[in-house]
Amino acid sequence: MIRVLTARDDALLVELDDLDQAVALYESLTTDPVRGVGVPVPGARTLLVPFRPSAITAHALAAELRTRPLERRATSAARTVEIPVRYDGADLAEAAELIAWSTDELVRRHTAAAWTVGFVGFAPGFAYLTSDDPELVVPRRASPRTRVPAGSVALAGPYSGVYPRESPGGWQLVGRTDALVWDVTRERPALLLPGDEVRFVAVRATAEVRLDHAAGHGSAARTVPDRMVEADLPETAGPRPGGVEIVSPGVLALVQDLGRPGSEGSGVSASGALDRPSLRAANRAVGNPPDAAVVESVGGLRLRAHGPQVLAVTGAAGEIVVRPGAGTGPGGAAPVAGAPDEPARHDRRLRSGEPFALDDGDVLRLAAPGRGLRAYVAVRGGIDVPPVLGSRATDVLAGLGPDPLGPGDLLPVGAPERGVPAAVPRSAPASDDLPAPGEITVLPIVLGPRDDWFDTAAIARLTGQDWLVTPRSNRIGLRLDGDPLARVPEQDGAELPSEGCVTGAVQVPPDGLPVLFLADHPLTGGYPVVGAVVADHVPLAGQLPAGALVRFEVRGRAPAALPSDTVQHHPGGTP
Repeated sequence: MIRVLTARDDALLVELDDLDQAVALYESLTTDPVRGVGVPVPGARTLLVPFRPSAITAHALAAELRTRPLERRATSAARTVEIPVRYDGADLAEAAELIAWSTDELVRRHTAAAWTVGFVGFAPGFAYLTSDDPELVVPRRASPRTRVPAGSVALAGPYSGVYPRESPGGWQLVGRTDALVWDVTRERPALLLPGDEVRFVAVRATAEVRLDHAAGHGSAARTVPDRMVEADLPETAGPRPGGVEIVSPGVLALVQDLGRPGSEGSGVSASGALDRPSLRAANRAVGNPPDAAVVESVGGLRLRAHGPQVLAVTGAAGEIVVRPGAGTGPGGAAPVAGAPDEPARHDRRLRSGEPFALDDGDVLRLAAPGRGLRAYVAVRGGIDVPPVLGSRATDVLAGLGPDPLGPGDLLPVGAPERGVPAAVPRSAPASDDLPAPGEITVLPIVLGPRDDWFDTAAIARLTGQDWLVTPRSNRIGLRLDGDPLARVPEQDGAELPSEGCVTGAVQVPPDGLPVLFLADHPLTGGYPVVGAVVADHVPLAGQLPAGALVRFEVRGRAPAALPSDTVQHHPGGTP
């Protein structure tokens, strides 16, 4: 059975009978792509399929998806990975007891089984593996750990997996490996991708991972610097290289661009700027290409120019003030942070969206905005930190890109292109149009894919009240407070197999209080998504400050959606 559901106005969720069918459809779309369709995201028995409505309609895409084969192609070139494991995990004895086996029997069955990568999610490089042993099914831990070490080999339900980095987790830990399942210095960062075959090998000491029909796994060394700091720069007698120095990051300052789409198969979300129209507008104002890296600021940013620079500020900009400086001095020595300021009479107050020049030593100061949350500061030439997976964006959940910016960080600036500063495009919202605490912002949504987990009263509650944006919100998602949404009785306490989620998805955890996913959200999730903010309003959601009120307005559902059928639900979810 194939069921096509709405995931957003530009994404469909294909529900299938099992993981094999999901992988088969994934392989079909990656080997024989459809024009206008992005990188699909496999789930436990689903496939999330993003598309461009200007290139293909939802109806046409749904019809095409129903014609695709749902059986995997046999191939002699299948990629097999052998992972060495020391079976000394903290939960080995407990996991064996839960299925009435000895620890030796659990190890024997885990290493004898043939494992297949079904999908990648939860974290970059975290592969969900299923085996050919139907009895190798271990319940999750009743209480998740707050810290699971990187390299931990774990079991949960019918799945096995390897934690790529330290993170929380609720799977049973049976062993550990030195295999690098995620390494951004490799050409292929994820060791395991959907369709790969895996065998675990019991060892007593460190061993290299073995791959057949593939290149080696690469070095563990990290070659991309996490932070560009003054101490990292070589000492010279001449002037410091040009750039912008972070005097104070305010609440939070990050390097952002348009993100890294195309890496979803490795468990990496696109991330990037939350308010992309404002980022593009800032770049256009200084003559940069639209995807140049900028600084995304949440309240109170101060930065100093090293050498003459041209900047523009868009988005949630409070008062924009330039304070002249005395230059950065011989060897680039800057005035000490916190030193007495220059007299206020020398300050320049600027308008959002207009390019302006900074001389060497000038300081730009952004006041906390009264409306909106995030400002975008573009520098002509773009912030030139090293890219990771083709992007300079910071993904706070995945740990990709530069660290959050701190005092003293010096950001290099690239060579300007031939573009000239231009007027800010009308698509960029003005500061006066952004949401403010206590005010209501209407966000249009499409229902699905799991609105059938909620009755008409819950849907009416979703759209009939004003949800409060809580201070626990961040780039991963907006946590909303209000009258909770109750599931239909047959789904109360049920677990949803992990499936792909779009940015703007409104996910409902067991407490009934929605979480609106933003750019750094997990690629897959195990809680039902009742609806999703339409694509052209997702940037507005990224500007909602704590204390703002949100009202959801149903715009409809994509024409490809089918009537709600009875759905079988199986254990799954995040590790």
